[in-house]
Amino acid sequence: MSQVTSARGRPGPSIADVARLAGVSQQTVSRVSTGATNVRAETRDRVLAAMDQLGYSPNHAARALRSGSFGTIGLIAHRLTRTGESRTFEGVVEAARQHGYSVTLVDVRTPSSSDVSDAVRRLDHQAIDGLVVIRAEDATPDTLALPPRLPVVVSDSRFVGHHPAVGTDQAEGASLAVQHLLDLGHPTVHHVGGPLDSTPARVRADAWRTRLRAAGRPVPEEWHGDWSAASGYEVGARIADDPSVTAVFCANDEMAAGVVRALHEAGRRVPEDVSVVGFDDIPMAEYLWPPLTTVRQDFTAIGAELVELLMRQIRDRSRLAGHHVVVPTTLVERASTAPPRPR
Repeated sequence: MSQVTSARGRPGPSIADVARLAGVSQQTVSRVSTGATNVRAETRDRVLAAMDQLGYSPNHAARALRSGSFGTIGLIAHRLTRTGESRTFEGVVEAARQHGYSVTLVDVRTPSSSDVSDAVRRLDHQAIDGLVVIRAEDATPDTLALPPRLPVVVSDSRFVGHHPAVGTDQAEGASLAVQHLLDLGHPTVHHVGGPLDSTPARVRADAWRTRLRAAGRPVPEEWHGDWSAASGYEVGARIADDPSVTAVFCANDEMAAGVVRALHEAGRRVPEDVSVVGFDDIPMAEYLWPPLTTVRQDFTAIGAELVELLMRQIRDRSRLAGHHVVVPTTLVERASTAPPRPR
């Protein structure tokens, strides 16, 4: 019988206690604790809830000493439907596979500290060697509860000094986009930003303002979308009504696609009347009409760097808290931008 001992020396809850509370067999509890996939979702949730209620944690350290490694890393993400999260996840999975590791995913409902910390506890009940956290938007190093000895890497520069971090140079990318439009001769650049609760959206918007101010250009009022093409289309209809707008920098490619369609339907041509730049360089960007000028993020490189930092901690048992890898961005010039027409 698997049993843990409390800090005061009294026996802690056993696997049998968990099985009894969850109404399952001890074998099922064992399968859940090792991350086996042949357990129904509702059964797994019931077992994890029982573990939480009893304060039971499998002896992962002893099991790892016997096997050397679990061969699995955990990954916590928020809104995998979004381009950045989904493509970073793909990059992590591919890089982990090259190291002989599989990935256990938990997609949290909100980026709040409580939801992310709850997801960490769920993963801690399973057999993982390390943890990747993608975009813990609302969490901070002080509010995010992570297991003390679990190797962790985050795709969020706010955690530098607490956990090793990997991220794209968002500010550089936004600055490249704005400068490209200014160099073409546009008097200023309007911006369709992402959600206000998104850190990457705020960084890109701040860089847009900074570049315009450094160039001595007026800073227009910022529009906001929710990363979707539909929200870009909605904003694009308002942009089309303003003949003074000649250049637009969108915080991602999906919103840029919506803006381009709205402009087209209003009879405003891209790039003859309005130049449009996106961000991300998603696969469809070069197949839009016109092909979209955009800022490329190398999500494969981000995933590879995240896994490499995690592997260094797992292999070497080293602390890399202050380690910060910045993956550069590049501007991809296509046909959606051009000099403004003479008035």
